[in-house]
Amino acid sequence: MTLRLPSAGRELRTYTPRTEPAHFVVSSPRPAPLTSRTVFSAAHVVADPYADTSPDAPAAVDWDATLAFRRHLWSYGLGVAEAMDTAQRGMGLDWAGAEELIRRSAAEAKAVGGRIACGVGTDQLPSGVRTLDEVRAAYEEQLALVEETGSQAILMASRALAAAATSPDDYLDLYGHLLRQAAEPVVLHWLGPMFDPALDGYWGSEDLDTATETFLQVIAAHPDKVDGIKVSLLDARRETELRRRLPRGVRCYTGDDFNYPELIAGDEQGFSHALLGIFDPLGPVAAEAVRVLDTGDVKGFRELLDPTVELSRHLFRRPTRFYKTGVVFLAWLAGHQDHFTMVGGLQSARSLPHLARAYELADGLGLFPDPAVAEARMRSLLDVYGVSR
Repeated sequence: MTLRLPSAGRELRTYTPRTEPAHFVVSSPRPAPLTSRTVFSAAHVVADPYADTSPDAPAAVDWDATLAFRRHLWSYGLGVAEAMDTAQRGMGLDWAGAEELIRRSAAEAKAVGGRIACGVGTDQLPSGVRTLDEVRAAYEEQLALVEETGSQAILMASRALAAAATSPDDYLDLYGHLLRQAAEPVVLHWLGPMFDPALDGYWGSEDLDTATETFLQVIAAHPDKVDGIKVSLLDARRETELRRRLPRGVRCYTGDDFNYPELIAGDEQGFSHALLGIFDPLGPVAAEAVRVLDTGDVKGFRELLDPTVELSRHLFRRPTRFYKTGVVFLAWLAGHQDHFTMVGGLQSARSLPHLARAYELADGLGLFPDPAVAEARMRSLLDVYGVSR
């Protein structure tokens, strides 16, 4: 059987789907922890397709399917980074939904012995510029909730702080306050404007070199309260240079969905751990690759993970913030959910040619446990769009 897939130039190309998945997709999951790297997958949420809602209404989440996907990730030994931007935080999932997601996922993590870290932000604040005191209080509320659940905290970049801060000192003061009161070491998250334009100029400067110095000052003042940093700037050179300047014991978790194999593999001066949105669809292959790396086989690690970069770069192409659409699309094709519906109607954020190419790349990698199911679902989407067979 073949499919006719549309390209951006309006042509239809013939594609022959593979008939068997890659071996790591159907092999028995191994929940034993990875040893050479700490690896988190930033997991998506599954929308409730039967909810009578609208894009600007509170999120309607299918909790059973959402938690089942987290169990899927834990079954491979991966950690789950919960309530991050992959879960549509700030793009359809409001604070009420994020709070319930954190509580439910943390309880599930305890039940199955899975590792979990949860995003702490300020998205309960109304839109518009807020005061720094209001931003701090919002962070404190969310930090208390995450710590109450027993999860590790990830201090996410805040749109409200970016709007309210007038100098690097505002960042130094606010983050210093939060780190002093954190019960356990946290992960600091630097999310670049390619993921969220409202974060342009974070750390007090649009110049990344200047911003980096402020970021490092925060860490240097409280190294005992920083487990690590998550850097999402899509700049491998900058991440490597930043990684080399971290205090001893502070980890770098790559958030670079363009260059993750080389950053995780590292060099003679160190390596990055991982906290990646692309490890949502790549969970089984990511776990397999890191287990190979656990044996010291860097070449084997790269042979497994390097071929996935083309898919990742496709999903995260500009506008990068809409990568979530491709992530959920692949979860549907892989059978992790029964529909291609997203919180806030975000399934419409990518074009049919974009989705068709994502299917082709993922199928070529053998990522679908049942290629026939993926083919049938892709065919049904093509029918909806009126693509002639």
